[in-house]
Amino acid sequence: MADAESDVRKLQVANARPDDAGRGLARLSRTSMNALGLAEGDVVEIVGRRSTPARAVLSYAEDEGLDILRLDGLQRANAGAGSGDFVEIRKAEAKPATRVVFAPAQKNLRLQGSSEALRRTFGMRPLVAGDVVSTSGQQRVDRGDLPPQLRQMLNAPAYALQEVRLAVVSTAPKGIVQITPETEIELRPEYEEPKEARRADVTYDDLGGLGVTIDQIREMVELPLRYPELFQRLGVDPPKGVLLHGPPGTGKTRLARAVANESEAQFFHIAGPEIMGSAYGESERRLREVFEEASANAPSILFIDEIDSIAPKRGQVTGEAERRLVAQLLTLMDGLEPRQNLVVIAATNRPEALDEALRRPGRFDREIIIGVPDQPGRREILGIHTRAMPLAEDVDLDELARITYGYVGADLAAITREAGIEAVRRIMPQLNLEEGTVPPEVLENLSVRRDDFIAAHKRVQPSAMREIMVQMPDVRWDDVGGVDEARDKLREGVELPLKNAAAFHRLGIRPAKGFLLFGPPGTGKTLLAKAVARESEANFITVKSSDLLSKWYGESEQQIARLFARARQVAPTVIFIDEIDSLVPARGRGFGEPQVTERVVNTILAEMDGLEELQSVVVIGATNRPNLVDPALLRPGRFDEIIYVPVPDEKGRRQILGIHTEKMPLGEGVDLDDLARRTPRFTGADLEDLVRRAGLTALRQDNMVTAVSGDHFEAALKETRASVTPEMEEEYRAMQSTLKQDAMQVPLGFISPGMLKPRNSPDGKTV
Repeated sequence: MADAESDVRKLQVANARPDDAGRGLARLSRTSMNALGLAEGDVVEIVGRRSTPARAVLSYAEDEGLDILRLDGLQRANAGAGSGDFVEIRKAEAKPATRVVFAPAQKNLRLQGSSEALRRTFGMRPLVAGDVVSTSGQQRVDRGDLPPQLRQMLNAPAYALQEVRLAVVSTAPKGIVQITPETEIELRPEYEEPKEARRADVTYDDLGGLGVTIDQIREMVELPLRYPELFQRLGVDPPKGVLLHGPPGTGKTRLARAVANESEAQFFHIAGPEIMGSAYGESERRLREVFEEASANAPSILFIDEIDSIAPKRGQVTGEAERRLVAQLLTLMDGLEPRQNLVVIAATNRPEALDEALRRPGRFDREIIIGVPDQPGRREILGIHTRAMPLAEDVDLDELARITYGYVGADLAAITREAGIEAVRRIMPQLNLEEGTVPPEVLENLSVRRDDFIAAHKRVQPSAMREIMVQMPDVRWDDVGGVDEARDKLREGVELPLKNAAAFHRLGIRPAKGFLLFGPPGTGKTLLAKAVARESEANFITVKSSDLLSKWYGESEQQIARLFARARQVAPTVIFIDEIDSLVPARGRGFGEPQVTERVVNTILAEMDGLEELQSVVVIGATNRPNLVDPALLRPGRFDEIIYVPVPDEKGRRQILGIHTEKMPLGEGVDLDDLARRTPRFTGADLEDLVRRAGLTALRQDNMVTAVSGDHFEAALKETRASVTPEMEEEYRAMQSTLKQDAMQVPLGFISPGMLKPRNSPDGKTV
């Protein structure tokens, strides 16, 4: 008897990484494997409230020495155990199966599939009747030290393009079996009601980029529902509510459902508008009924989606029905009747619209922000959504995670879906639509390539940015010439902190918040901003003053606040404001006009250097009249760097001409060095116009011309001129040296007629 007990080990369950989801693995420490006499690839039986098999593999490197058992969400559900529970584990044998019957584990799903596809997907996987298994795409494993059956199982191809969860209806013989080449496999088309309750539709493994958030919500929700005696012993009330808020598509609803599944609680869902009724008191009655049903089925989780629609601020609504509904919700959450084993989770992307009385301890005890995922989080999410995809070898999920900045989980799911559609579109010519079925050989060779993901990335825009002008610039540093000094400053100030924030943190310095580009028109200020956004791999928001200024009182300030809020949500972001002098002119100079621009200036000052810090958001302004910009913007902490973009010198002009003639077939007599020498004070825009006019001249002479000759450039030189005069150039040079020291001084060349209106001095004389 003692020998039998020594073959069983009790271990605490922990979550597995998303990469392991759906693969039927149990990760143990080397100590546990030696104690049970296991080698990698052996079958083990895990016993919680029910029993399920798995393949034993070594734990992650960081877990070595810890006595834990890592299982994915499906394995935990199959064993009837949650994260933190203790289970028994023992060595087992898997008998060859003569027959295995599968069925969809989800309702409203009809399946058709070949037994060969299932045999490849679940080959050598230990199974037992009642388990739920996943057709997740597998990771390629090339370790030669693994047993052949484990290597075969881990490298099994995915089943079609979608992750499908199947229930093992029955096996012959009974007990733990594994599928062999001789096994007869049947796939039933429709869902069959399981004999015992399942809770494997959404688990923590289906959530990516929410590691810290999951830990926070587990201690707030799962702990009091599963272990209420802890709070009774401490003599404190368990938490009653959690408010999740963040941008749309970040996984708030999915997180609530996963918590309900993992904590074995009944899940009740309220969609805000569904509660509203037309009769007097009907809305309050519906809300009471849901709370009463949830209390009767405790432990339970009541999830209220879009709570701002049923609990707005009472002082800002005109209808009496809305006020009564808010009061009813407040009473239900913190009334005379205590709620036992019932936790309310609410989600909204407008927390500022909620009634203040809800946002206090005793109702919503904690507010958890679910933000836009960072790069490691995006990599996790992409791994989850592509684990059922047959990916081609050229697909690099790390690269995709790097270029999808600002994308939330719903956006990444859309990218994977669009990539799958691209793959299907590619094989459409091979399909015979009249037959109505896809040939097996076409399914065998179907895979999703890198080009499919790149095409999908171009079509799917970050959801938080769809209401404002956002673009991914296609300008690189190689496309910008003649502004080397300005380019180097921007690279140092924008690209370096966005790409290497750890270096700034290590030195204890903050990156620059803003850059003001000034110089004569046409020198490439806008082009520089686009290039720095492209090379920094940041979202690029371009803003015109006409988009932000409104005739309605207060609307302009709200537009600016909304712009900066969206930029923070999808950081890293570069906000580019062209002709910024029209949006933020110096205050106190607009005699007789409405003070709209003064309020706009105040709002931008507060956004750039107020109480709420800009994180990974850089503001770049461009102007050719910098002395009209309000001086408060020109100090460090707002526009940290004031960068002069000069007229290019001869070397710069040669570089610009090379860029603009790169795709132009040049003929006899074209000397770009000579052209650069003969075009003093020509800006980048002037040189582009010169090249364009030369091409037009060539077409004007001969419509079938194949090259642009030197004569064509000579003719173009006679038609164009430098847009910058020597006086302008000298004025900008003087301004460069005096701008920061004497920002209020306005050169005569930049004084507008409206600024010269007569006014009275304190002694009554007109000045």
